Amino acid sequence: MSTAQTAKKIDFIDLVAQQSRIRKQIDERIRRVLDHGQYILGPEVTELESKLAQFVGVKEALSMASGTDALLIALMALGVGPGDEVITTPFTFISTAEVIALLQAKPVFVDIDEKTFNINPVLIEKAVTKKTKAIIPVSLYGQCANMEAINEIAKKHNIPVIEDGCQSFGSTRHGKQSCSLSTIGCTSFFPSKPLGGYGDGGACFTNDPALAQKMKWIRVHGQDKRYHHPLIGVNGRFDTLQAAILLPKLEIFPEEVTLRAKIGERYTQLLKGVVGTPATDAGNTHVYAQYTVRVKNRASFQESLNKAGVPTAVHYPIPLHLQPAFSYLNYKEGSLPVSELCAREVVSLPMHPYLSSADQDRIVEAVKLA
Repeated sequence: MSTAQTAKKIDFIDLVAQQSRIRKQIDERIRRVLDHGQYILGPEVTELESKLAQFVGVKEALSMASGTDALLIALMALGVGPGDEVITTPFTFISTAEVIALLQAKPVFVDIDEKTFNINPVLIEKAVTKKTKAIIPVSLYGQCANMEAINEIAKKHNIPVIEDGCQSFGSTRHGKQSCSLSTIGCTSFFPSKPLGGYGDGGACFTNDPALAQKMKWIRVHGQDKRYHHPLIGVNGRFDTLQAAILLPKLEIFPEEVTLRAKIGERYTQLLKGVVGTPATDAGNTHVYAQYTVRVKNRASFQESLNKAGVPTAVHYPIPLHLQPAFSYLNYKEGSLPVSELCAREVVSLPMHPYLSSADQDRIVEAVKLA
């Protein structure tokens, strides 16, 4: 049996290493919540929202039950509903477009830039119609979309922009934090995200106090005061226990962002010319929520790495316009060719702030032999 076959399997994401570093602070924070017993929207939620707003550099941060809820509530606050159109990317997780469809609006898919995997701003304006109610660019894999170009088109047509920053929290564009770059920014605190809790969670960010107020009401069933409901809302509240877990994580997050960037840059240096490595757009920093490469022979590539004890994942194998759930939109294969090409070729390698150089070298060696 070869050394590769007997080698210890590498973790795709290592949450244990992070937890061991801050376990004492997490335990203490959880104990305080158990002591005061305010399990929904307790004082830790208020504290976290204040610190998140400060980190992102916006006036308002509102915690939500999930990243999906954050996107849904953002759209609801903007009044998106039946008959409206929302422009977005097909190369992302389904939640981005799912929330549009849930509100009986129409997702309008625009193809991506092959280098960054993010929505191509050049193609957005052609998709704008009188029914366009919002644009949702996704800052995929850990770097921001070209938000200035997107905002310029949006301003011209008086359309709000929601940045889906569920994978890019902690990254910057021209010195400004992801989620501070548009009308509303949304992120996710799913455990595997750059800033992740130990369950579902998310947040919305805005500088618009009126929008913030609407989102606050919507997340508690449209309620402005007890048993008084000026709006239709949802149950989008954040658990206090999750806020208690995120507070110590947020303290070490800037350091983890730096570590992620170094590991991502080292991957790119070591894999240049071996596989298609991710490109960081000018003016961007990258948090590498995923370190995603491109290969022509993905199935055999993944099989080879698995045998070497290196896990991989595919984000995302079927673009949204070809998903059965969106067949009613009548997109055909070939209609968004760049997204379709990338969906066939992308594969993500193990990535987290505590990935050792030795493990990274093992991964790189396995990639070279695949």
